[in-house]
Order: sequence, then C-alpha cells, then structure tokens
Amino acid sequence: MLAVIRIVFITVLMLSAFPFVILYCLTRPRHPDLVHQIGVLIAKCGYFVGIDVEVRHQTQNLPDKAVWIANHQNSYDMFTLPFALRKGVVSIGKKSLAKIPFFGQIYWITGNILIDRDRRSKAADTIKQAASAIDQRHLSVWMFPEGTRSYGRGLQAFKTGAFHLAMQAKVPVLPICCSSTHGQIRLNRWKNGKVIVEVGKPIDVGLWKDNLRAEISHLHDTMEQRIYELTMEARGEAADYQSVHQQQANKH
Repeated sequence: MLAVIRIVFITVLMLSAFPFVILYCLTRPRHPDLVHQIGVLIAKCGYFVGIDVEVRHQTQNLPDKAVWIANHQNSYDMFTLPFALRKGVVSIGKKSLAKIPFFGQIYWITGNILIDRDRRSKAADTIKQAASAIDQRHLSVWMFPEGTRSYGRGLQAFKTGAFHLAMQAKVPVLPICCSSTHGQIRLNRWKNGKVIVEVGKPIDVGLWKDNLRAEISHLHDTMEQRIYELTMEARGEAADYQSVHQQQANKH
C-alpha cells in the first residue's frame, strides 16, 4: 500500500510542478545553470522514497570546466546524482530522451546536449560541438561512460566518448562514484537507508594519449573498487569490509 501511495504522490507532484518548471525555464531557456537547479528539485523527491543522500568531495578545488562521469545504475539515479552536480554542468544524452513526455521537454529546455547514437558521424559532430560549448560557454558536461544502466550487474565497461571529449576540449575528467542502490530501495518500506555520492579528484586525461584504453580500464577498476567500498559503508557493512580487506592484504 505504501508503494502505491508513494508512486501516486510523486507522480502527482511532478505533474503539478511541470507547468511551473517549464514557465521558469522559458524565462532563461537552455541556460547552463538550469540542469543543476531542476535536477536538484527532482532529486529532492527521493526523500519521499525514504533514502538519505550524503555527498562527499575528495577535493574542494573543482575545475570550472570538466567532463563529469558517473556510474549509471537505474532510474533512482535521478534522486541521487544531481545533488553532486553544480551550476554550469549539463549532460549528454540520447536524442530519444526528448520524446519522453514531460521529462523529455524539461531535458531539452534545460540545455542538455542530445546525440544520435545510431549515426556515428553525427555523434562525432556532437562531441565536437560539446567541446566547443565547453570552451565558449564555459560549461562542464556530465556523461555516463557505461552508455547504459547497469541494473545491478556492476560497473559496466567504459566507452571512450567521454574521454575523447575531455581530450578535445582540453579539460579534466571528474569521476563520481555512487554507492549501489540495487536491491536497496523497496517502496513498501518507510526507510531505505543511505546512499553515498562521492566526487573524486580531477584527472588530466591529456596525459593518456599514448595509452588511452589501458588508462580508461584502470580508472574503471578504481571506480569499481570505490563504489564497492561506499556501498559497504552506506549499508553499514564497512567494518566487515575492512576486516576482509585487511585479511586479504595480510595474505599478500
């Protein structure tokens, strides 16, 4: 029963807010700050599904322009990841997202960049346009290097697009690790625990030119390990993890 009440409440809340959000966006259409403002507004609906989001930063000296990358889990990402973003960050998504009723219109008008993944030439052109936008409009871009949701399968292999964009725009990559929400959230439960979102340190990928795929693979493994650690901590299993980790270290 609680699940039904939550779904109905959030749906009514979002539909009721939609006209006001659109009107607000029309006063400054596709302004780069809108993604952060509207994203946080949507993320706050996560309070109604019983999750507590904690945001951490490994450094406070975040670059003005960067390519932000994060693990892509499921639809609950919209209730967690936006809290870590800041003004001036827009995302790159599939062109088909614009066709989704309500969400698609907001996604476009807030200034996000849409790409056509079915046509590589167009996607390449979009990367060039995104690099130009980063430079000329002083933007940062948020991408999911996995290219799709993982749905509990762990961190999927990274595609190279985000890293090529960072190289072309001559900006660092900023990794975001979010603890796993797979199997954690049950809408029939009042409280669904804590989710930790951690913004890492900027990485100069311009140094990766000679060994790009190996460096991407290393970053993938590093993020995968950190996501696991954050998941253990968020679910109250940090002590058990530290014990096992120490035992493994002692064996070596």
